[in-house]
Amino acid sequence: MKESAGSANYDVLIVGGGMVGASLACALSQVNGTNLRIAVVESSPFDCGQQSSFDARSVALSDSSRAIFETLGLWPEMQALGVMPIKHIHVSDRGHPGSTHLDCHEQGVAALGYVLETRVLGEVLTASMNQRDNIDLICPGRVEAIDLGQDSVAVVDINREGKIERLGAKLVVAADGAESCLRNLAGIKTFKLNYGQTAVIANLICDRPHQHIAYERFTDSGPMALLPVSDPEGGEHRYALVWSLKSQQAEAVAGLDEAAFLEYLQEQFGRRAGRFIKASARHVYPLKFLLARELVGSRLAIIGNAAHSLHPVSGQGFNLGLRDVAVLAQIIIDAQRKGLDFGMREILQDYAHWRRRDQWQTAASTDSLVRIFSSTFPPLALARNLGLLALDILPPLKKHLARQAMGYIGKQPRLSRGLPL
Repeated sequence: MKESAGSANYDVLIVGGGMVGASLACALSQVNGTNLRIAVVESSPFDCGQQSSFDARSVALSDSSRAIFETLGLWPEMQALGVMPIKHIHVSDRGHPGSTHLDCHEQGVAALGYVLETRVLGEVLTASMNQRDNIDLICPGRVEAIDLGQDSVAVVDINREGKIERLGAKLVVAADGAESCLRNLAGIKTFKLNYGQTAVIANLICDRPHQHIAYERFTDSGPMALLPVSDPEGGEHRYALVWSLKSQQAEAVAGLDEAAFLEYLQEQFGRRAGRFIKASARHVYPLKFLLARELVGSRLAIIGNAAHSLHPVSGQGFNLGLRDVAVLAQIIIDAQRKGLDFGMREILQDYAHWRRRDQWQTAASTDSLVRIFSSTFPPLALARNLGLLALDILPPLKKHLARQAMGYIGKQPRLSRGLPL
């Protein structure tokens, strides 16, 4: 990977060098014989210690996401830096008897998912890009203007350290997050919804091993997830907490001292996982729902949080974005091999048609979970608990839920099937 200077033309210009944008750059750069020239524009210093996407937060990867990284040859490096398999998922509703349990052995897989810190993803993706001569890094850089005409290239003006550079590309990809500057400059409208909730993020130490169990617990204050994570000292007593609270309550809870925070958390979660004995500093993130009304334009494709921003209740946000990456990379490479212009809207529509159903289905199911389990209306509480009980005793329903959790929804791209691009 080398830094770009001055004007240049690229095959693919990726705006946003976070987890999704970097994954796309790695996927496209590894295909032999295509000779794609790729640029990644990132507003933050591209160092996994400074990049806001690559920090101590944890992310749950579905099994299909694991397959994508394994096919790209990146999974062994991630495992070496710390990956914790999820072998069981327990879902419950506080104050009600309904619950359900998913087991990897029942589904015939080694794990239902995997948990790792975004820092680990950052280290591996950055190292992979550094090894590729066909990736240029434009950093720190900010998109100032775009011209997405019908010509053979799009023109993008980048502000880099006070200097404007004009870049051309066959295809520009918006991977710059929920507040995507590129999406807005392109005039792509969105569906937006404010949940009135804020996620409180923390790492916890428990008094007994997690046994590779992930918990989803619905409470009156909001859903909470406990994800088993790797312990730097080699133990298995550490969890990553994602607790969605009403916004006015989240700041107060996050601001409690450690003892008071642990006491309140224990009261809300119960003792199914054991006793919480230590908590890290807490961080808060407002939660919003967003879907882009269009995924493509002439010489433009939208992926990741720029296309969809979901509530973390089901842990599907990054997994959905990585499936965007796998499909878009396949569309680009297939068109390139056929000698077609992959920046044409007609070609990019294949990506939009393929991804739209998964995005809407995942967004709708996530939004429904939030609404159904946040309601205190007694008939709805009864119905959701009957639903949890039904899931636990009806294998076909449980298998469908497990397949969704593992990311195997609809038509699968080659990368998630273990096939190279």
